[in-house]
Amino acid sequence: MFVGSLELDVLLGDVRSLKQKRSVVRPLVAELRKRFDVAVAEAGQLELYRRATVGIATVAADGAHVRDVLDACERFVAERPEMELLSARRRVHGGEDD
Repeated sequence: MFVGSLELDVLLGDVRSLKQKRSVVRPLVAELRKRFDVAVAEAGQLELYRRATVGIATVAADGAHVRDVLDACERFVAERPEMELLSARRRVHGGEDD
């Protein structure tokens, strides 16, 4: 079993309030969940209205599949015109890890 996580730090475009931030981040979270069948949540920078940290996790029997899913999620976020991907931090843990 392999478990992968991806932490994305994004800068939101023309957002001037926390309410506007939610209107951008919530659909992103929902689309990632639906399209890639991953666990995803806004996981940081909650009080800042132009920044968001999005956490993504997935589990699979094959490490290559975990990496492919995380790559696809990262590309999906990077291609969004309403936000800029500032950084991505990935972790993959295999069955032999303790």
